[in-house]
Amino acid sequence: MSFGTIFGFLFAMALFVGAIVLTTNDFLIFFSMPSFVMVVGGTLASTFVAYEARYVVLALRMIWRIVFSPRISRNLLKSEVGRVIRWGYTVQKSGLPALETEANKLKNTDRFMAFGIDMVVSGYSGDEVREILTTTIETTFGRNVVQASILRSMGAVCPAFGMIGTLVGLIIMLQQMGEDPTQLGIGLALALVTTLYGVLFARLIFIPAASKIQQREEIVRFRNYLVAEGLSLLAERRSPRYIQDKMNSYLDPAIHFSIDKMRR
Repeated sequence: MSFGTIFGFLFAMALFVGAIVLTTNDFLIFFSMPSFVMVVGGTLASTFVAYEARYVVLALRMIWRIVFSPRISRNLLKSEVGRVIRWGYTVQKSGLPALETEANKLKNTDRFMAFGIDMVVSGYSGDEVREILTTTIETTFGRNVVQASILRSMGAVCPAFGMIGTLVGLIIMLQQMGEDPTQLGIGLALALVTTLYGVLFARLIFIPAASKIQQREEIVRFRNYLVAEGLSLLAERRSPRYIQDKMNSYLDPAIHFSIDKMRR
């Protein structure tokens, strides 16, 4: 669970609600179902027109997943280096076929790692493993960031539909001015609520969610490149210490893995 995401959203809502409470006693004027339908419905309709329905649904699901999906921490990256080094010792002792058991364990939890180990066990050269895994990493990244692009597009569309709703409200208000001019202020306030909804949904949900998805996919891509390098070195039968130094070159010096500490 991403506590930072939850805290950021709740803190923003608290600031928004707090500002309303401090400035007015008429809270209900900020709640308008027609405005909500105009902004959310219009944004969804526009997005379904612009993108394939399957990808739109996936993008909306990702908003929920950014809260509950596990993140890749710095310590996890360090542990990946240690795991590959341990495999290096296994290869030195028993040969490449000894890794086949590891591949079977990972097929349900880490398909990328399992795919790489299968290639190593099958006798692919280090360059071949590196090339194939690089292609896998980039194509997977390209597929997964589509959702971020869709959410970013929704963030750009939201304020536009907020403005459309405001224009609709103004037209209705102006049409009724001749009947009851005293309702001018109330009508204008209701019209502006739609613009408020458009900006809130864009800046508090869609655009932040797109940025977090993009960031997480970039972290996953970095982790996969780290793993791909380690597996390529295994295929080349490099020594565990060389694997350590090469994989550590990807990481912050503060989290470098140490074979010497592992042996203690």
